Amino acid sequence: MDVTQAKQEHLLALKVMRLTKPTLFTNLPVTCEDRDLPGDLFGQLMREDPSTIKGAETLMLGEMLTLPQNFGNIFLGETFSSYISVHNDSNQVVKDILVKADLQTSSQRLNLSASNSAVAELKPECCIDDVIHHEVKEIGTHILVCAVSYTTQYGEKLYFRKFFKFQTDEVFLEAQIQNITTSPMFMEKVSLEPSMMYNVTELNMVACGEDGESTFGKMSYLQPMDTRQYLYCLKPKPEYAEKAGVIKGVTVIGKLDIVWKTNLGERGRLQTSQLQRMAPGYGDIRLSLEMIPDTVNLEEPFDIICKITNCSERTMDLVLEMCNTRSIHWCGVSGRQLGKLSPAAFLSLPLTLLSSVQGLQSISGLRLTDTFLKRTYEYDDIAQVCVVCPYTSNES
Repeated sequence: MDVTQAKQEHLLALKVMRLTKPTLFTNLPVTCEDRDLPGDLFGQLMREDPSTIKGAETLMLGEMLTLPQNFGNIFLGETFSSYISVHNDSNQVVKDILVKADLQTSSQRLNLSASNSAVAELKPECCIDDVIHHEVKEIGTHILVCAVSYTTQYGEKLYFRKFFKFQTDEVFLEAQIQNITTSPMFMEKVSLEPSMMYNVTELNMVACGEDGESTFGKMSYLQPMDTRQYLYCLKPKPEYAEKAGVIKGVTVIGKLDIVWKTNLGERGRLQTSQLQRMAPGYGDIRLSLEMIPDTVNLEEPFDIICKITNCSERTMDLVLEMCNTRSIHWCGVSGRQLGKLSPAAFLSLPLTLLSSVQGLQSISGLRLTDTFLKRTYEYDDIAQVCVVCPYTSNES
């Protein structure tokens, strides 16, 4: 977990904790023989240790539960849950508190906040709590961005944010194989041949001495109508880790190779077609931000850089329209021709805008139109920016 600390002293404190099941506490037993110098000292200490199991102190498994100390591993398909708390550490009342939690992936930015409305005031030693949930559907780095804006009792508007990074780069494949014949068969080989983007680890073995042993035992026979489940873990190769499953709607992960023998020694083989993992859809056009300042001045122009990616399988002819909102005003000519964009291609687009309202503002109002098919794509709540007044006095 990577955390970016605030650069100035703030009245509010932000704490984020992942919600997950606790684990059993494990202790490291230390033993010796009775004729050694310590005698029974180590055994007595273990018996008095409240974390050990009574009567089985030498086992590493204890009775106590341990809360996680970091975000840990998060796998594709799991639900990421996190507890967010903003506490007023000062001795003054803080007003207009707005807490936002966004999840930034390699392809999109998702708003996970339960409420986007500001809290009127927060008294000393009080806190604002929120629990967020998200089903992980992408591989790669995920960054949880927590932003807090508030107003002091002297009218000063302050803002800070923290980043929490975690990785999701593993895919688990379960294959179910059933013997639908009327006689038993010997399973000689069941393996997964990964595609060029993945490395595979077989999870059908258990450690047994120097060599591993199959989870199905030494005799790998499959009786008529019996079923077995085989498990494999796929991890993207480093050169594909950042882009696997982002552009394409379907990701090829590999194929199964199954070899067996019947009860008379006749050999059979089956190789499946390429297995596919469905990745989340991103629409025909994906718009993301490559550069945006953290803090900008009120009514002063600032620059951002947008990245527009063609996720479809056809060439587009794009026109950009900029629509002003209550607080965000775009600088430039609306209806700008961006030209043709080939499939899987992207372009970086610098834009200028300004805000007429202080506080944490949402950047909205961009519209892309494909003139070939006459389709329009609107983009709201692209990102957030903190707007401050440069003339506000910091004196009490």
